[in-house]
Amino acid sequence: MNKNKLFGSMLIIAGTTIGAGMLALPIASAGLGFMVSTAVMVVIWAFMAYTALLMIEVHQFASKDATLHTLAYKLLGRKGQAVASFSMMFLFYALCAAYIAGGGEQVYEKLKVISDDFPIQSGAIIFTLIIASVVTISTRSVDLLNRFFFIIKFVVLAFMLAFLFPFTSVEKLVHMPTSNALIFASLPVVFTSFGFHGSIPSIVKYIGKDIKALRFIMITGSALPLVVYILWQLVSHGTVSSSVLLENESLSSFIKALSLVVNNSSISALVSAFANLALATSFLGVSLGLFDFIQDVLSSKEKRASRVFASIVTFLPPLGFALFYPQGFIKALGFAAFALVILALFLPAAMVYKQRQSTNEGYQVAGGNLGLVLVFLFGISIICVQILQIFKLL
Repeated sequence: MNKNKLFGSMLIIAGTTIGAGMLALPIASAGLGFMVSTAVMVVIWAFMAYTALLMIEVHQFASKDATLHTLAYKLLGRKGQAVASFSMMFLFYALCAAYIAGGGEQVYEKLKVISDDFPIQSGAIIFTLIIASVVTISTRSVDLLNRFFFIIKFVVLAFMLAFLFPFTSVEKLVHMPTSNALIFASLPVVFTSFGFHGSIPSIVKYIGKDIKALRFIMITGSALPLVVYILWQLVSHGTVSSSVLLENESLSSFIKALSLVVNNSSISALVSAFANLALATSFLGVSLGLFDFIQDVLSSKEKRASRVFASIVTFLPPLGFALFYPQGFIKALGFAAFALVILALFLPAAMVYKQRQSTNEGYQVAGGNLGLVLVFLFGISIICVQILQIFKLL
């Protein structure tokens, strides 16, 4: 196995995950406190890593170019394919919309330093054009740019954590939820923060069907964000009180709150830089998965859809959302949870169940049918919580 590709693929998984999710976590888990939010994250990561391995089990008997569109048809028929395609499109468009809204907000803050004449939509347009250009060129270009951003992002993260750590308070870290309902209320956004499954077909296409390498990529690539999330929660919950976190619903206001608490504008620059890099790497991974999926759906047996046309279909709809609803970062993430449950939980479990009925050969993830049942139950709980939130019953 090409170690260079192995490392790059692991960073694509980690980079896809560490983005909007990390930035939204302190806001979404404001009422939980550090210890409870950490426990929730570990449980969700375990489920998501498990279903990523289920997807590898499914991919082993398909073409390395297969996307969820073709895998679902092969194992679940036309109805399964329709559900998979709708879920994939809804999820990817919702996530891309969230990243464009969040990234556009960050770019606009920089543009305002130059001039107040820039319209608020200009940030979203510039951010989208940059990422769209890279994705349209090739997967290799995404890999290389993602590595560059990822390395810088971790350097910035190290400085940010080191800067904030002296301001953390044990008293703030031991805060416990005032209500058990807060634990459930945070699940959709925390769950979405570990969503990288849409990028798995692109990784398989890039790496090939090397099961050992793919297992390493999925486990390591998803575990790295968990460690980063825990460190981020440590400094954010330990620095800013829960009451202040609850009052902030946008990235810019959260960054300003951090700056006020530590009484230093440098932290604002660090967090803002990290926000830009995190959103860029996450947007790169998700949009790559959507781009490959769009190409597969639009292609006929005679020819594949052109990369430029696929790019327009990939980026124009989420850009439209961000232009008309520039503050929709957190809300778009919440809606993405519905589709992610189907994509990352229900479909992998259903496809593996059907595949195991026809063959017992090859790689099989441990846990048997019990593991598949637990995945379904977990997915149902996420959906129930999201429905209760929509009707303001939670």
